[in-house]
Amino acid sequence: MVFSSLSFLCIFFPVVFALNQILPSIKAKNILLLVASVVFYSFGEPVYFVLMLISALANWAAGVALSKTTRRRLVVACAIVANLALLVVFKYADMLIGCANELLRLNLPLTNLPLPIGISFFTFQAMSYVIDVYRGEVSSQKSFLNVLLYISFFPQLIAGPIVKYHDIAQQLSDRHASVSDMAYGLRRFCIGLAKKVLIANNMAVAVDYWYSVAPSDLNALAAWMAALAYLMQIYFDFSGYSDMAIGLGRMFGFHFKENFNFPYISTSIQEFWRRWHISLSTWFKQYLYIPLGGNRKGRARTAINKLIVFFLCGLWHGAAWTFVVWGLIHGAFLMLESVVPIKRMPRALGHIYTLLVVCLAFVIFRADSLSQAGALFTQMFCAWDFTEASMVVLMRQLTPVFLVSLVCAIVASMPIADIVSQKFATRKTEYVSYAVSAVLLAVCFLCLSSGAYNPFIYFRF
Repeated sequence: MVFSSLSFLCIFFPVVFALNQILPSIKAKNILLLVASVVFYSFGEPVYFVLMLISALANWAAGVALSKTTRRRLVVACAIVANLALLVVFKYADMLIGCANELLRLNLPLTNLPLPIGISFFTFQAMSYVIDVYRGEVSSQKSFLNVLLYISFFPQLIAGPIVKYHDIAQQLSDRHASVSDMAYGLRRFCIGLAKKVLIANNMAVAVDYWYSVAPSDLNALAAWMAALAYLMQIYFDFSGYSDMAIGLGRMFGFHFKENFNFPYISTSIQEFWRRWHISLSTWFKQYLYIPLGGNRKGRARTAINKLIVFFLCGLWHGAAWTFVVWGLIHGAFLMLESVVPIKRMPRALGHIYTLLVVCLAFVIFRADSLSQAGALFTQMFCAWDFTEASMVVLMRQLTPVFLVSLVCAIVASMPIADIVSQKFATRKTEYVSYAVSAVLLAVCFLCLSSGAYNPFIYFRF
């Protein structure tokens, strides 16, 4: 297991940050951050780091080979196949075996291999390095330690965002964190931690309960509330981790790109994917969609390319058909929007349409199976029973803490704070923002020290 949240906040990060400030050279800082990343990731599960070490070594060797051989296409193809093979063995083997058993009526044993934490994130980053070198966007890295640091850097290793190599290649050898960078980074970290601890975790308590009971015990109101709560949980969980990673990276001199930009204000699914999990959507766009031909080879080919991308996008999230169907739904609506003039709809109608599609698709994403998702849809649209007995399951989770968190989530999912801060940007408002961040950090400490529920959604990806 990775460090507990309190151990990270109270011991690990302060020590690493202080040592980073003391060390004089970039090389020494890189070695420190690499050691810290090794300790952070392998604490309690050292075998997982060995796997990452082998992956980093193979991709570094591929980068070196690309700079010395004329058979570049063969080298990059072998590197991509090796990276995908790693994912297949550890993440998708049992899904494939299960499908083979069901379709061919076999009885092959499952591997039951444990899923290495963050394997999808570090594998995609490794492929980014090799592909960027192959394309000539960056030079091959002579230092294996720099490649290993890029792949294993602890702030964004286990829950993203996915950092593309060409975005930080220069920063591995030349970076500086000013006082303003460190202040901004700390404030951003506090905001991300609050998103995770104060909103996502409180949503998770209710969501896990509603999804654990039999769907027939949920009336329409409870089923819709479960869908809405999960809509908020997954956004604030993942965007919270992204904020923390961006903030910590800035404190060490790394400038990571934004990963979320208020996706729930979108008025189309196309706009949603420009705002949601930006690092993943741009990864697929740059390394898969465009190489497949993008939208340059006619409507039919464009539609096929989008379906391929979103099939794989869904599969990236997990080895289950619920994730695949979730991805295909988004791909299908993107295809629909290329034909139907969604952008001509009134903005309010487009917003409602987008939220409805996203919310219903996330029901499938969260469900344990497609049959459970189907049963939940049935309750959402057909279970119009609001007797006292039918309301018990709903009311059991509508605690004051949940309701306050839900209201905060709805407000924070809109760019209200950004608009206000831009309109009234002064030195005093900046001080206020730092004071609020300090208060949020203190409240998060209290919640974590009390042993509050703290699930990790994206660690399994």
